[in-house]
Amino acid sequence: MNIGKIAEMAGVSRAAVSRYFNNGYISETKREAIRQVVEETGYRPSVQAQTLRTKRTKMIGVIVPKIASASIGRIVEGILSVINGNGYQMLLAVTQNEPKKELEYLDAFSEKQVDGVILLGTVFQAEHKKLLKNLSVPVVIVGQQMAGYNCVFHDDYHAFYDLTKRFFERGRTKLGYMGAIQQDVAVGSERYRAFCDAARDQGYEELAGNYVTADFTLRSGYEKARELSERCRELDGLICATDTMAAGAQQYLREQGIRVPEQILLGGQGDAEIARVAIPSLITLHYSYEKSGEIAMQMLMDALADKDARQASKEMKLGYHIVER
Repeated sequence: MNIGKIAEMAGVSRAAVSRYFNNGYISETKREAIRQVVEETGYRPSVQAQTLRTKRTKMIGVIVPKIASASIGRIVEGILSVINGNGYQMLLAVTQNEPKKELEYLDAFSEKQVDGVILLGTVFQAEHKKLLKNLSVPVVIVGQQMAGYNCVFHDDYHAFYDLTKRFFERGRTKLGYMGAIQQDVAVGSERYRAFCDAARDQGYEELAGNYVTADFTLRSGYEKARELSERCRELDGLICATDTMAAGAQQYLREQGIRVPEQILLGGQGDAEIARVAIPSLITLHYSYEKSGEIAMQMLMDALADKDARQASKEMKLGYHIVER
């Protein structure tokens, strides 16, 4: 079987069959006729031949720091919702939070192994910026803002400023904060900066010292909650950079007989399942992670379709809302 035979059996032109397999425009009547022949014959076009002819692999490289993350899973679902409707496939690369692995995947993808790259960024070093600058395919960064590149990110600063303010509105004035490493601009420095600014604006600048850095795990949330509690024994509120950290902290507080939220009000970020099923439920920030994945993939599609779109960088900042159950 070949395109010519498919065209003959469907009663259409070879050009129509070619447009069908390349997601081009054809009438619904012709599309249905070709689809029926394809299903009857089981024909699949040669990927190698298509790549040679179009210079496209129909593959999108997606680089993520880990897979055991509800937020990352939701972003990937959003990416897939656009990929699946445009005839592309996803090549998923997991770095296990190792910057070196991130650089290796960027380098590999730069050799035209994929048509474009979506990078879920965490920590950007000088080597990252050098590789991104020399990348031969379009790239979209998700989760971090980087000038000069297509990127989709959330308003971390104002989200955590408003969350901290909500704690003060609930009468809590002895707050602690559990954050991520400062090199992670969005999750680390921006969220902590918002906490410090909100505390200062409420007249409690000294709360900036009630701070610990945790990993993105339940165990780390548990251990760091113990560390912070031992150092700051009169806390009546704890804000965590993620729901996972908050859930770990909640486990520690429960074991110590500390009642949540009566004695310590506990908050996180992500509106993850773990925050929804926690008893009592956590105050959390809802981010539109699926939407960020959709927007990022659509940006990439625009860049692939239009060289001018690829040259011009676009930044998209998404909103948030506080969830109290």
